[in-house]
Amino acid sequence: MSATITWLGHATFKLTLPDDRVVMIDPWLANNPSCPENLKNLSRCDIVVLTHAHFDHAEDIQNIVEEFDPMVVGTLELCAVLEKQLGKGRYSAMNTGGTQIVDGVSVSLTQAFHSSSFASPEGPLYAGMPNGVVVGYESLSRIYHAGDTDVFGDMRLIQQIFEPAVSILPIGDHFTMGAKGAAIAAELLQPSTVVPCHYKSFPLLAQSTDAFMAALSNSLREKVLVVEVGQELAWTSTGIG
Repeated sequence: MSATITWLGHATFKLTLPDDRVVMIDPWLANNPSCPENLKNLSRCDIVVLTHAHFDHAEDIQNIVEEFDPMVVGTLELCAVLEKQLGKGRYSAMNTGGTQIVDGVSVSLTQAFHSSSFASPEGPLYAGMPNGVVVGYESLSRIYHAGDTDVFGDMRLIQQIFEPAVSILPIGDHFTMGAKGAAIAAELLQPSTVVPCHYKSFPLLAQSTDAFMAALSNSLREKVLVVEVGQELAWTSTGIG
């Protein structure tokens, strides 16, 4: 089987490896208004990578842990909070700047400018620093998921260190960078493909990619792939085929 990348709405992405294993980044399915009903139930999940703990990135983690028992990757504090709150699960904690290999999948955490807390009956629990993540596997290209973040100048270092061919960037504004910030992020990262996300999920967010596209240079505009929710993209050695 070939490897694929599938957007499940908002910031949730499903990476299917050539051996059929599934890596979920920021799973939010059940209450995600932009995820179609037929995509809300996973048939498999082997690894979960969390950029931070907010509900729209981690709300489904309990159900996924109970059903599939995947390896959960995130910051030290986030993994500790989840283990305590859920009382179960397998965790592989790390921190910003680090890289680890989880069952053959390379996971690197990068900085992000945002916040991170996990909802509990007692109120929000501190869940460590927010992150972006770079994921790689064998001969496939690296994918950078920026998580929730504002643009920052050191995104050029992410390009220099990891050379991700695909950059997944939030463009919705209000809780993350908006159109102009995301356009500058794309300029700093210079990937072969830019995939916008974290928009049109809520009324507060940008409802289309129009402003983002307008803020880009002509050369970068040609690299943007506006993905439909549920659309499977071929993940290749050079990016998205």
